[in-house]
Amino acid sequence: MNSHPPHRRPGIFGRPVLTVAIVLAVLAAVGVGSVAFANRDSGGGSTAQWRAPETVARSSSAPSLPPTEAAAADEGTVTLSATGDIMMSNAPSRMPPADGKGFFDSVKPGLESDLVMGNLEQPLTENTSASKCGSPPSPNCFAFRSPPSYVKHLVDGGFDLVNTANNHARDFGVQGARNTRAALDQAGIKATGNTDEITVAEVKGVKVAVVGFSSYAGANSLLDLDQARSVVGQAKERADLVVVQVHMGAEGATMQHVRPGTETFHGENRGDPIKFSHAVVDAGADLVVGHGPHVLRGMEFYKGKLIAYSLGNFAGGGRTLSRSGVLKYGGILRVTLGKDGSYAGGKLLSTYMNSNGLPTRDESKEQGRKLVAQLTAADFPDTGATIAADGSITPSA
Repeated sequence: MNSHPPHRRPGIFGRPVLTVAIVLAVLAAVGVGSVAFANRDSGGGSTAQWRAPETVARSSSAPSLPPTEAAAADEGTVTLSATGDIMMSNAPSRMPPADGKGFFDSVKPGLESDLVMGNLEQPLTENTSASKCGSPPSPNCFAFRSPPSYVKHLVDGGFDLVNTANNHARDFGVQGARNTRAALDQAGIKATGNTDEITVAEVKGVKVAVVGFSSYAGANSLLDLDQARSVVGQAKERADLVVVQVHMGAEGATMQHVRPGTETFHGENRGDPIKFSHAVVDAGADLVVGHGPHVLRGMEFYKGKLIAYSLGNFAGGGRTLSRSGVLKYGGILRVTLGKDGSYAGGKLLSTYMNSNGLPTRDESKEQGRKLVAQLTAADFPDTGATIAADGSITPSA
């Protein structure tokens, strides 16, 4: 990015019809049925869903699962959500309003799932002595950070795990990276991305291993396919499912398309996204989540596994990330997988960064979904995912 200035489960209404009728009748008799089953928020338009005690989520504003996910929402399946690039501020000068209070409120209902993941593309540190840009800062060098206290916004947003394999995780050196991990650990948020690091989360009895890759020192290398295959293979031995988070590809408004071959940016080798993604799937990955180009890219299915080549810009608090043109748009990827790694359904929820760089649901225009559908059709005519008008993602016929 050198160019820019406990688990939750959505409510599942899965009781037998007769039981539901009895419950409705009882609730109606005591005068609470209309609130419990159809309480519509006049501001956000989200509907609070009834939940059985064993599936209560932190937030009552979780959206209903799309049909493909609802049909698969049984024991033995997990629903994962993922985002693209997240920067919450650029301390000390470029900060979000109200010190970031409510930073993820607009997108929190869409994020809620069994495992919520994001790409944290900045350190959480007050230590500025080891800035990669030096002192005074070198021109055209960008080092970003947020205060460690901003981890509270990730907690409030419902994040369970973040990827730190990217080109800004060490903007303030090794100590800054350590401070980030310390803040995340204290908040109970898992992290992945260091060399040979395999992070395992267990949800609903299913072990999910998440491995982060980038082209930068200290992370699993997307340039070394042998190392990539090795770490993914090890992850497969330790868990039921393997998710690859990868920061890959050239960046900028003109870099929306995925083409075969190596991509470079300012002389840096940013990997071969297609070759890398296919290699990790061959090694055992069940889902590949890409980010890094700062724009949305297409999606394809390879050997039955979904590859999202870039989820775009998700958050740039304090106007940290450019909101110009297509750089404004991102998305929340929701995928339901069987314990055996089978694809059981998915959906793309459109987002954009508002005037303050905060992530915002784009429910009216759905620009992100439209962009991904167009790019997918252009770049993957044979293997591309089919993205329906409601955002549902299915393999092409």
